[in-house]
Amino acid sequence: MSLPDRLSNDPRSPFFNAEALQAGVGILFNGKERQDVSEYCVSEGWIRVPAGKSKDRYGEPITIKLKGTVEAFPKP
Repeated sequence: MSLPDRLSNDPRSPFFNAEALQAGVGILFNGKERQDVSEYCVSEGWIRVPAGKSKDRYGEPITIKLKGTVEAFPKP
């Protein structure tokens, strides 16, 4: 299975793909594996990660966008 260029773990997002998430996706950001990625885009070179424990008014975590080198790989 090939991994999508952009993927989100939020079911409300148009980039949500349950099949890919179920198979397992790992993210290397600037050469280090990240476990807390909520959305990524390989071609644009960014990831979204939660900003601490803060939540928005809907109870969802507030995220920040980090730019750098992004590589997605399938997890076993």
